[in-house]
Amino acid sequence: MDTVIDGFAYRFEAGRDPAAPPLLLLHGTGGDENDLIPLGREVAPGAALLSPRGRVLEAGMPRFFRRLAEGVFDEADLRAQAAAMAGFIATARARHGLAAPVALGFSNGANMAAALLLLHPGALAGAALLRAMPPLRQPPPVVLAGTPVLLLSGTADPIVPPQGSTALAATLAAGGAAVTHRAMPGGHGLTRADLAQVRDWLAGLPASAKET
Repeated sequence: MDTVIDGFAYRFEAGRDPAAPPLLLLHGTGGDENDLIPLGREVAPGAALLSPRGRVLEAGMPRFFRRLAEGVFDEADLRAQAAAMAGFIATARARHGLAAPVALGFSNGANMAAALLLLHPGALAGAALLRAMPPLRQPPPVVLAGTPVLLLSGTADPIVPPQGSTALAATLAAGGAAVTHRAMPGGHGLTRADLAQVRDWLAGLPASAKET
């Protein structure tokens, strides 16, 4: 089902497994609401899938927030777009009868998911962050109270340096998140090994994350 909420075009697929938490699929730069649907089906068979398209365009390519240069974010826009995404999630949950979702984000989408954890922690039941970097130079204090987070970085990623993913993991852990950080062989793109890690992590989520 394709529709729009607050300027977010999105695709929704109802779940078949009531024990599986819904997934919020957040694409990378240039993607859209269709990009991560196959990945969601693979890593969480039977889960409800909620996949919005970023509202910001960069040279015609959808993104979830503006950037000033590679790796330099427009933090005012990031905060505004994160608030809009939190509102989108709340409306979509009410419309489709969903529990709080677990975000599955890649690159720009992973950075948006990280921003949601830091700025609107109640919006998500957890997050799998694939090739994410710190979204905020000075993140606010946050209470994540055991929120499960999987962070997969690439050992040869030319976009996200190792210290970036390590810093993000430390920030989330300092807020109380249950962070699993793994450095995967490869660059910024995803591999079959990444998908296996996400699938196993989702399957091992505590019941509280699945029932939120």
